[in-house]
Amino acid sequence: MLPRDERGEGNFSSMVGFVLLGFSDLPNFQGLLFGIFFLIYTFIIIGNGLIIVITRVDSDLQTPMYFFLANFSSLEICYVSVTVPRTLVSLWTQDRSISFLGCATQMCFFLILGATECFLLAVMAYDRYVAICDPLHYPLVMSQRVCVQLAVGSWVSGIPVQIGQTCQVFSLPFCGSNRVNHFFCDIPPMIKLACGDTSLNEMCVYIVAVLFAMIPFLWVLGSYIKIISTILKLPSTSSQFKAFSTCSSHLIVVILFFGPGTITYLRPKSNHSAGTDKMFSLFYIFLTPLSNPIIYSLRNKDVIAALKKLLPRKAGRGCQ
Repeated sequence: MLPRDERGEGNFSSMVGFVLLGFSDLPNFQGLLFGIFFLIYTFIIIGNGLIIVITRVDSDLQTPMYFFLANFSSLEICYVSVTVPRTLVSLWTQDRSISFLGCATQMCFFLILGATECFLLAVMAYDRYVAICDPLHYPLVMSQRVCVQLAVGSWVSGIPVQIGQTCQVFSLPFCGSNRVNHFFCDIPPMIKLACGDTSLNEMCVYIVAVLFAMIPFLWVLGSYIKIISTILKLPSTSSQFKAFSTCSSHLIVVILFFGPGTITYLRPKSNHSAGTDKMFSLFYIFLTPLSNPIIYSLRNKDVIAALKKLLPRKAGRGCQ
């Protein structure tokens, strides 16, 4: 366990740092977990990086849909990089200590990027809604300027609120154990370590979760209700299938992200367990970023065509 400052006990300022227990309850599987997480992390970086490259260099993909997809892939790379490298170091070295400032910084960036993902998924649903329900006005409504504004708004809107929430959590008195039963610094396990009354903090977590998760999710849900209603009115089965295929990839990612995330942050404190929190965290930290390049590569003919054009070009350069 990390030492405490001798200036005093029972005060958050006396906490030098924390210990992320992570998967220490599986001592015989540390090497296996490291290998699995490392491979997944590598695939996430390469897969999402490839999507960013092809959406930038292929002229056929210079559309709002792929502009937002490139933003989403960039976000996924940042999102996993906030938590996974630190987890890999812990698994490899068995050094699970993290400083007070390091823990607060990790949580802050994790929350900011999580809020960005919620907003960006809602924006992508709006893009599909306009494309399918109002195709004649699509170029005007989703102009380059509007797309940039929506993307920037998604990236920055959560910053002030999540910085405030992080400061609020780390202003709590941590006067007991400093052993965090998680593999990264998240709100539920940090609140569990706090002494005294944390009801205000829990209320703030619920409010922020509703604003940054439930409202975007309901927006996505409403968009897709209208989208499906419009698709069912299309005259031909082939048109319906094509419209469904352009939306299904995004919808799968939405379910994988919002489902576990909503359960984690909207459950009462009494229902939280370390094992369950870790399991749900694995979903939105690993599964969503991992599924993004797989879904958009295997289910998207435009992306596959762009990859086929890009790979021979790279191979040809390598032979010169």
